[in-house]
Amino acid sequence: MIRPRTEQIVTIERFILEHQPQEAKGDFTNLLYDVALAAKAIAHKTNRAGLLDVLGRAGGVNVQGEDQQKLDVYADTIIYRLCDHTGRLCCMASEEQEELVEIPPEYAKGNYVLVYDPLDGSSNIDVNVSIGTIFAIFRCVDWEKRGRLQDVLQPGRNMVAAGYVLYGASTMLVYTTGAGVHGFTLDPELGEFLLTNDNMRVPEPPRYYSVNHSYFGRWSPGVQQYVRWLGGRDGNDAPLMSQRYIGSLVADFHRNLLRGGVFVYPAETNKPQGKLRLLYEAAPLAFLIEEAGGYASDGYRSIRDIEPLDLHQRVPVFIGNRQLVEKAEEFLAQEARVQAEMSENEALTEEVLSEEAL
Repeated sequence: MIRPRTEQIVTIERFILEHQPQEAKGDFTNLLYDVALAAKAIAHKTNRAGLLDVLGRAGGVNVQGEDQQKLDVYADTIIYRLCDHTGRLCCMASEEQEELVEIPPEYAKGNYVLVYDPLDGSSNIDVNVSIGTIFAIFRCVDWEKRGRLQDVLQPGRNMVAAGYVLYGASTMLVYTTGAGVHGFTLDPELGEFLLTNDNMRVPEPPRYYSVNHSYFGRWSPGVQQYVRWLGGRDGNDAPLMSQRYIGSLVADFHRNLLRGGVFVYPAETNKPQGKLRLLYEAAPLAFLIEEAGGYASDGYRSIRDIEPLDLHQRVPVFIGNRQLVEKAEEFLAQEARVQAEMSENEALTEEVLSEEAL
């Protein structure tokens, strides 16, 4: 008996093939599947991490000044090795590598760029908390030349695909190509990602806000007021939400995507540019959340509109349900107006004192 189409198993390979753009020549489709294959390899290691020599520090420090974990290094290497020779990429950029990752000259140059954070949340590896991989794909700027920095330093609005892999109780890959957000769960028996969440949307009303309250004293007054509002302690229009914070970006983002909410990692007095990386973390997740009906901002503008100036540029992040993120922009705009008025008053006071002295 042939099952109805609604009961058919949809693998990620089949889904990608059936939903590829009409103008696609196959390279883009195969590149997405290359990422899925890398995710399987990383998932295999993470699921056996306690049994293998992949936990703990690898003895190095990455470009961010953070201790590299052994699994970090493995994830970075496996993604590179699965993508460096296929002829689909003109270059890559990794959160773990200081410089642009070039395609070896003996391999053909492709038309796409892959940027990725091989293992986000790696500080949680040793305590068995969910971690993840974040990735995004651009078209190269100049198809005639081999990969250059200009091919990578593009705003998130130019991305043609973005996604993440969550390694937790199950391994899940979520991605978008600008036609909705789709989730696939890895079946360990089949060794294949199967479609489990089609056309994902951020639900309303939102249920959670995610922020590290221990940094409260490092935030600007506008951010402090916003977080009090999120917690229902300031304002008559405060939402009714619970606070949940894992400290692993992919895990926090995934929960809020499924349940509704906002993730907040603002600028701090000692980190005025924020902590999260624009290219490898913020911009890919911004693409995903917008495709799911949400919004991502640095507090003043859409993260997808920010033109990166550096491979490892950082940015403050407010990401989740649109009305919650736009509320953050309101608080920060009010803070900016108050600061402008104070500066103007100080300038007038100095002018008056100067005139009196004369």
